[in-house]
Amino acid sequence: MKQVVFTLFLFLAHSIFSQEITIFDAETGKPIESVAVYNRAKMKSAISDENGVLNLSEFSPNEMLIFSHVTYSEYRAKKKAILANDNHVYLSKHSEQLDEVVLSVFKNKEKRNRIAEQIALITSKDIAKVSPQTSADLLANVPGIKVQKSQSGGGSPVLRGMESNRVLLVVDGVRLNNAIYRKGHLQNSITVSPNLLDRTEVVFGPSSVIYGSDALGGVIHYYTKTPKLSKKDSEIKGGLFSRYSTVNNETTNTVSAELRFKNWASFTSISHSNFDDLAMGKNRSHGFEDWGKVPFYSENINGNYEENPTVNDHQNLQRNTGYNQTDVLQKFFVPLSKRTDLKVNIQYSTSSNIPRFDRLTELKGESLKFAEWYYGPQKRLLISPQLEINPRKKWLEKGVITLAYQSIEESRIQRKFGSLDKSFREENVNVFSVNGDFKVPLAKKRNLEYGFEMVYNDVNSNSYGKTLNIVDGAIQGFNGDFAVQSRYADGGSSYFSSALYLGYRQDLNSKSTLNTGVRLTNTNLTAKWIDEQFIQLPNNDISLNNTALTATIGYVYKPNKTWQLNAVLSSGFRSPNIDDVGKVREKNGNVTVPNIDLKPEHAYNAEIGIQKYFNDRKFRVGANVYYTLLNNYIYRTPFDLSVNSEAEVGSEIQFDGETGNAVANVNKGSAYVTGFTVSYEGKLHKNWKTSGFITYTKGESYDLKEPLSSIPPLFGNFELNYTNNKFEGGANLVFNAKKDIQDYNISEGIDNHEQTPIINADAQEDVDKYFGSPAWMTVGLFGRFAVSNSLTLQGNITNLFDEHYREFASGISAPGRNFSIALQVNL
Repeated sequence: MKQVVFTLFLFLAHSIFSQEITIFDAETGKPIESVAVYNRAKMKSAISDENGVLNLSEFSPNEMLIFSHVTYSEYRAKKKAILANDNHVYLSKHSEQLDEVVLSVFKNKEKRNRIAEQIALITSKDIAKVSPQTSADLLANVPGIKVQKSQSGGGSPVLRGMESNRVLLVVDGVRLNNAIYRKGHLQNSITVSPNLLDRTEVVFGPSSVIYGSDALGGVIHYYTKTPKLSKKDSEIKGGLFSRYSTVNNETTNTVSAELRFKNWASFTSISHSNFDDLAMGKNRSHGFEDWGKVPFYSENINGNYEENPTVNDHQNLQRNTGYNQTDVLQKFFVPLSKRTDLKVNIQYSTSSNIPRFDRLTELKGESLKFAEWYYGPQKRLLISPQLEINPRKKWLEKGVITLAYQSIEESRIQRKFGSLDKSFREENVNVFSVNGDFKVPLAKKRNLEYGFEMVYNDVNSNSYGKTLNIVDGAIQGFNGDFAVQSRYADGGSSYFSSALYLGYRQDLNSKSTLNTGVRLTNTNLTAKWIDEQFIQLPNNDISLNNTALTATIGYVYKPNKTWQLNAVLSSGFRSPNIDDVGKVREKNGNVTVPNIDLKPEHAYNAEIGIQKYFNDRKFRVGANVYYTLLNNYIYRTPFDLSVNSEAEVGSEIQFDGETGNAVANVNKGSAYVTGFTVSYEGKLHKNWKTSGFITYTKGESYDLKEPLSSIPPLFGNFELNYTNNKFEGGANLVFNAKKDIQDYNISEGIDNHEQTPIINADAQEDVDKYFGSPAWMTVGLFGRFAVSNSLTLQGNITNLFDEHYREFASGISAPGRNFSIALQVNL
């Protein structure tokens, strides 16, 4: 009898114990504490403990259970279905109701409906659907972002009329911007492969006190993939992605492996892309039959030597645009304790030589100017350990401490036709940084965030010249050396930035949220010039020190569940970096020279946003309007080195064997940028989704009465998607309005007005000679089919009607009709 009772007791105990389930984060695999579960009638409830464990014995097998947590999407399932699934429940951060969790505004997880700033979010599903060749191409699909290109291996994102060193790039909490990010156009956004990304977030405007300097236009934050822990003893996951595109014979292959254990996890991914020469569109609806065509090109690549340009038999093929790139990601995830996690992030990106297409098509008289002009391999190494702590104390709920080391290598090599002199300019930047970001819950719905950042840049700039030795029409080494002006201070440069910030967020009531913050930033720049053979400065040793206090206040008002109103007042600050102060380079006969008296520029921003939700918050229509005042803005203008001041006509200066006019970055008075973005997204029906946006930007200087550089014309994108079981398909329309030549900034040269169609070759003024940017429109199609749980096929057609066009300020024509097919295998 005792044995029977004991057996029955064990059976009942096991029955009760077996109804314990564990709730996990679908992204990291870690258990989630404080998840509430209840039935439809809300008569029964339970809460998960610190290990994510929750007992369901109170609920009946057929009851529908509702899982709720402030950070995660609501999840519903019957009890018996959960118990049949190994007693595991996985909660996701993403919500079908468009209340996505955003990380970049406060460096803490926060729902979108509590954030006042204009935000764009690109999920891994979005990345897979777009199937971009580079991360710059990915950003071109974001509402409010325009991307400029000077060569195939590049892409300079423009946010609210700001680009380059006025836009902050961040990867996994580490800023990519360094001391030589230049004014004009940058290609650094492509050094993170889109196939390694889990998500990308964009915060528009200078409102983020979390990131501080450089974020005048906004912040682009790349989040790479992170491994998950295993619920079992061990798991091995693998993946293969392969794509081919016709427009440039692109082949991309990405191989990944994820090792999951209970106590640690690892993710490894290697991506390699090879791009051939890019074909432009043939249908010239704009009416300029020869615009963009390449009648001849230089064959002086890969060690070849040709004394003269070569006739191009296929003028719609943009010769010297091919390159290749390799990206490596290695991540380790180690929970040191229940409340402490360690992540180690290692990234490496390198490329082949990247030809600078716009310079290789530059004319001198009736012939090409450059026989060679290319970037050497662009290399980026990142090593970043990150410690996440969750003490859950009154004085500190959680925090993240991020250490990082980055090594960036860039080089520029050029040689002109008619010359055997080849110049080399090499830059190496070592960046050391530490960030601390912490959160304190003051009370219910009241949070205090605070943190610090320190970044040190060490810049080395080297230059030299070699004279080619030509024997029987072939290069046989070099025949001599000659001096070359370095791009930056040849004695070395450094740039140190330190900052403290404080943020406060509170729900004033159930309908409104207040976000405020302040940031104190100090920067120190030093540079030393040694060689005075080409340029003589008033002072060869400089030291600049700048301090600024910036602030933001944002307000969110939700009168009901279907309306949301946002308002933001903010200020921004950008201290001149080494490229601003001390660069020497030539373009179109103008030679940029150092200005050692350059001061910071400031931005003051006001914006209003409105969101209207439909269909149980599954469809959203929104608009954001902003006005940004720039004070003491930095502007490139003719410069007289002899008096170290701007002038009507720049002093003459020798550069690479030619005489040019000196220009420099100087501080001007005030200017403004204003504009709006109207967007919508969501479900039309169970199987149909749609999204779209229109963005308008205008910028002008108050003192000079001139248009500002980098102001794109009106542009937009509309998409319609259909999903049914294993199939997803859709179409998109992308358009760009005309930008008149009168709206270009001619003086700085950043807008590349000379790359637009010529309408009067004999005109004396550029504003009468060039047309400006013609309007254009393209149509694209895509389809995606899940053959099985582990195999997916995808096809894309972009620029269906093979339209010829150029993105605003770009020196290369956009891709013509492109067919791409991709294969995704998950093991």
